[in-house]
Amino acid sequence: MESVNKQPLEILLVEDNPGDIRLIKEILKETKIQNNIRIAMDGEAALNLLFNLDDLTTPRPDLILLDLNLPKIDGRELLSEIKNDEDLKSIPVVILTTSTAEEDIIETYNNHANSYITKPVDLDHFIKVVESIMDFWLSIVKLPR
Repeated sequence: MESVNKQPLEILLVEDNPGDIRLIKEILKETKIQNNIRIAMDGEAALNLLFNLDDLTTPRPDLILLDLNLPKIDGRELLSEIKNDEDLKSIPVVILTTSTAEEDIIETYNNHANSYITKPVDLDHFIKVVESIMDFWLSIVKLPR
């Protein structure tokens, strides 16, 4: 499916695992939807990026992929900051984490996460899950621009 909007979709990946970053970037390269991916390796870097969007060189993300277990500012706190900010709260946030804790699932949905996905350990399953996320969020859903 082709994007109606000719501008590439902007994705912010907030992830501290270099292997996961590399794999997600590879999967995004293969998608038919044009996209740009920015990486923040901790919550503090993500907050700095998100709260400096008035800088013309930093486009507003169309989608945020967020790990919960991050250094400096964890993903739970970052999600709360995003969803409590008038300018950022409409950005869809997909939690992509290793945590299977029920309290994390409840807390993130209470803080308005758009979905919660546990990272599979198996490489093939991980690839399929990320491809499914991209298919849904980049091809099917209409995102605010």
